[in-house]
Amino acid sequence: MLFVERMRMQAGLLWMTHFSSDREENLGLVQRDDLNRTYRENISPSSSQSEHDEEETQNTQPRITTWEAGWNVTNAVQGIFVLGLPYAVLQSGYTGLLLLVLSALLCCYTGKILISCLYEEDASGRSRRVRRTYADVADACWCRLCPRLGGKLVNVAQVVELMMTCILYLVVSSNLMGHSFPFLPLTPATCSALTFLTLMPCMLIRDLKVVSQLSFLCSLAHFLITFVVIGYCLRQAPRWTYGGLRLAVDFDSFLVAAGVIIFSYTSQIFLPTLEGCMADRGQFRGMMDWTHVLACVLKTTFSLLALLTWGEDTKEVVSDNLPPALRMMVNLCLLAKALLSYPLPFYSAAQLLQTGVLWPDTGQYERSDGPEWHTLVLRASLLLLSFIMALYIPHFSLLMGLTGSVTGAVMTLLLPALFHLQLKWSRLGAAGKLLDAVILGLGCVCSLAGVIRSIRAMIHAFGST
Repeated sequence: MLFVERMRMQAGLLWMTHFSSDREENLGLVQRDDLNRTYRENISPSSSQSEHDEEETQNTQPRITTWEAGWNVTNAVQGIFVLGLPYAVLQSGYTGLLLLVLSALLCCYTGKILISCLYEEDASGRSRRVRRTYADVADACWCRLCPRLGGKLVNVAQVVELMMTCILYLVVSSNLMGHSFPFLPLTPATCSALTFLTLMPCMLIRDLKVVSQLSFLCSLAHFLITFVVIGYCLRQAPRWTYGGLRLAVDFDSFLVAAGVIIFSYTSQIFLPTLEGCMADRGQFRGMMDWTHVLACVLKTTFSLLALLTWGEDTKEVVSDNLPPALRMMVNLCLLAKALLSYPLPFYSAAQLLQTGVLWPDTGQYERSDGPEWHTLVLRASLLLLSFIMALYIPHFSLLMGLTGSVTGAVMTLLLPALFHLQLKWSRLGAAGKLLDAVILGLGCVCSLAGVIRSIRAMIHAFGST
């Protein structure tokens, strides 16, 4: 026992020496972040300005209510690919149902600890928001190893994942448009062009409040889809089969299904901006709880009822199991949901490029009566880029799986746990440190397994063409 205790103390000392920050360093970080913001905004530094820096930021940024923030999170975690969850649970067996619950808990927790990394305590013990973005947290954690490089890497990873999501929504919208109107002579290129034209007003979005309203409509479309499928399944209750789930599953199929389930709850990329724009930031943790509980209940109920209804015949997209009339209605709702889902990642990618990469000296929450010319050019370029890539990249879904395996696992599980350990080490108990370490290891395993699986799928796809 003495040897174990000594090893534990040495490990803690090693972490504190090389990776963590004690209270004095955190207080210094509060002061340095205040001075950095003052310098970027070309304001003469003073103690009174440092004390009221956060209040002025709150007055200049557009505010959203807790409900509006919740609709944005719901838009992210109740994604369009919920119709693939029953098939994923079929492939992963009973463990899939357990994963649906555990994934909700893990992603809710990592979202909360990521936001806690934006805050430090000042000399009076008051918690203050001294960082604004995911990249700011990375810079604070990796300032000794690679100053400023950590934030740039995180920004690149976020932009890649957001753009891949935008392209995927374009691909899905174009495919759904073709399937929803089979009586019209629409070619895939025509559907893609119509989708592009429909999404052009996204270039004029001024702030997150507009995105929140679109996310609310997207959530309504999602709930309609879910309740239509659940209602049909309940009507088929006399024909339910109870042998759809199994204990023994194929390992490769389980990895794919686990990836689909875990990353159907991801919203971490959007959380720093959403929390920063909330009128009452104290309600953030409660908002995370009810959005993830709602997502978990709906996804579990939806998947279980679909498996009871169709069993081994459950298709990869469960709407394909529906009768033709219901299938067309669900496809139309999916088309609306895909189009309404696009603005959130598109707006986030444009804001991230504008304020974190291209013009970092511009205030993140700067707002005018309308987008300026450089903002319109940037957004038009992003929209056109996503349209071209959706048209011409072969096997895009496999490329999306590869990049998602890297950026998704890293941004959702690995980095929040790592940053939380580094910034909050001295205030974490043994249970908190162990939980973060387990999530850190899980993120590494998920990322490595996803990369291997995606590369194998790409080799097989390109080898067969």
